[in-house]
Amino acid sequence: METTIQDRVMGWTKDLVSALEKNYTDRYPESPNDITFSITTGKKYIKVVQDNGGVHAFVNKNTGEVYKPAGWKAPAKHVRYDMRIINQRERMLAMCDWAGGYLYMR
Repeated sequence: METTIQDRVMGWTKDLVSALEKNYTDRYPESPNDITFSITTGKKYIKVVQDNGGVHAFVNKNTGEVYKPAGWKAPAKHVRYDMRIINQRERMLAMCDWAGGYLYMR
């Protein structure tokens, strides 16, 4: 059975959530409160949300393009990473941090 791009994008987004949570626990091993993230799906975007916090990122369900949030409901204009491109996806997973600094344009 062949997987769809939407299935792959969801898997990559779950990988991002795991990497974000690992980044927090690695950075703050003594913290009594772990930071967790959840995924919600809308019409066009997958929203990565820090539990008890704000929106961390938006991911286009059909393209795998990752955006910094402009607010709770919408992404910023420019694509930060394209998860379909292997080296961009690997760089994103290696550089991601729970606070979202990797999503700022340089």
